[in-house]
Order: sequence, then C-alpha cells, then structure tokens
Amino acid sequence: MTAPSHTERARSFDAAAAQYAANRPSYPPALFDAIEDLAGRPLTGARVVDVGAGTGIATALLRERGADVLAVEPGDGMAAQFRRSHPDLTIVRGNGNALPLATASADFVTYAQAWHWTDPAHSAPEALRVLRPGGSLALWWNSSPLDIPWQAAQAGRIDRRFGAHPVVEQGGSGARAAMADPTGRLTFTRRKVRWSRRVPIDTHLANLGSHSIFLVHGPQASNAFFAEEKQILLRAFPDGFIEETYDVDLLVANTP
Repeated sequence: MTAPSHTERARSFDAAAAQYAANRPSYPPALFDAIEDLAGRPLTGARVVDVGAGTGIATALLRERGADVLAVEPGDGMAAQFRRSHPDLTIVRGNGNALPLATASADFVTYAQAWHWTDPAHSAPEALRVLRPGGSLALWWNSSPLDIPWQAAQAGRIDRRFGAHPVVEQGGSGARAAMADPTGRLTFTRRKVRWSRRVPIDTHLANLGSHSIFLVHGPQASNAFFAEEKQILLRAFPDGFIEETYDVDLLVANTP
C-alpha cells in the first residue's frame, strides 16, 4: 500500500468527526495555567483565535477560562461537528496558512493538536500578522509518554503494523517543526504537563482509531488491529478500564 500523503491524512478526520468528538482526550487546567505563565498574561478577557479547532475541545476550554475565543477550522465534517457540539461558540472556515482574520486582531493564537498540519513557512508569518504586539502563539499536543510500560508496548505494536504511534509522533515532530521557525522571529519556551484519564478500553481504542494513521488505512486493516489489541489490553486490564497517561507538550512564543 502506498503511504498516504500529508494532505490525505489531514482530510481523513472529516469522516470521523463524531468519533473524534466523543473519544479524544481533553486538556488539564494545568495546561492553561502554564500558557498564562509563559505568556505573562491571563486568558480571561483575551481575544483568542483557536486554529485547527476541530470539534472544539480546546476552544470550549479556552472560553471556560474566560477568553473571547474564535475558532478557525478547514474541514467540512469537523466544522459541522463543532457546530453540533458547541452551538454557542463562533467558528469560521479557514486554515492556518491563510488566516481569514484582520492584522493585529488577537492576543493569543492557539493550535491544539493542529500545528503539524500547517506549512510553517506560511502559518508562522500568518500567526505573527494576526497577533497584536505583546501577543502569544501557543501550540500544544497530547503526547503519549513511553515511560509507561503498557503504552510503550502498544506503541511498538502500532509501529510494526502501521508506523509511528500517532500520539508519540505528533508531539515530537510538531514541536520540532515549530522550533525550526522559518521567520526567525519566534522564540519558543517549552513546557510539559503530565496528566491522565481513566477510560473504558473501548474508549481508548476509539480514541486511537480517530487518528489519521488508522483512518487512512481503512476499516478492514484498522478493525483487525483493534480486535487483537482489545484482547491484549483485556488480559492486562481485566476490569475493562485503562489509565491513559499524557504529556502535554506546550510551546509558547511571545511577540515584542
């Protein structure tokens, strides 16, 4: 099978938007504490543009934090699910490479699990254009730490069948791409925030299945893997629940 393109992987989420909304992990309050600390200003009352908002997981949390938040999302299916899940939040269609926003109109530009789908040669200058003086660009990923034995073992099984574990790969490659800033104007500070959630094994597998690496391989290959994986996990966790541990990999750069 030919390896799926970056564009094919980016577009794969639209068909799985409901699965994404129902099973993807959220983000801990400590993440937003860290964003405020690194930015040197509160989110409360700030104008925040959440780019690649998907189904609105981060957008809703930013609003709960007191931000005046606008979501930007390119995908048809994801935007439709966003509107179903968060009818009271504002979303516009667009992507980070060409933001449909006025210059110097935001205090924060945020990317939750989304920067790696952009072309930093375009998205970095666009973020700088939209940010006000003293504004902040915040990028983060829920990554799967491999010092947890069962997570390391699962990552190995995924790698052998499909390639790099998506929750391991996204945080590493996304952060590296961001820190290699093509504009030379962004100086990122990096911080990691560890947290966990306890979920049924079926939720864990549905979360995994909402990642592009599985979506682009089609249901036959993915479902066969998940059937095997469920039996492995049930042997390790016979009560049917699993503790997923995440390191949120956060990067924040402040404009002059």
